[in-house]
Amino acid sequence: MGLDTSHDCYHGSYRYFHQWRKEIAEMVGIDLDLMRGFAHYKVGSPGIPWENLKPDALHVLLNHSDCGGYIEAADCAPLADRLEEILPLLPEEDDSQNWRETTQRFIDGLRLAASKGEPVEFC
Repeated sequence: MGLDTSHDCYHGSYRYFHQWRKEIAEMVGIDLDLMRGFAHYKVGSPGIPWENLKPDALHVLLNHSDCGGYIEAADCAPLADRLEEILPLLPEEDDSQNWRETTQRFIDGLRLAASKGEPVEFC
């Protein structure tokens, strides 16, 4: 069993999705393990509130449940734009994990959803 999203953004394991988001977060200077929603697993605290960070379209992805919900249609294009900005910074392959390929697929799915005015659903 794994995570599936609409618009072919992502289909795979929850573990890989989490590792991919950690890589994205690292590229913009966020330690996901210290953030609210993640920190209690590592440091036993509620974590840093997302509201304390400078607003960034990436927060829609980074602070999203991986087991349900959706990314609003209005957030899809700005998130795709932001992911495209950091795409060249990502390693192409790291221990058989191609972060750029995963990111490009997510971007493509976000663009498709935006063009249809639809949210990206997580199931």
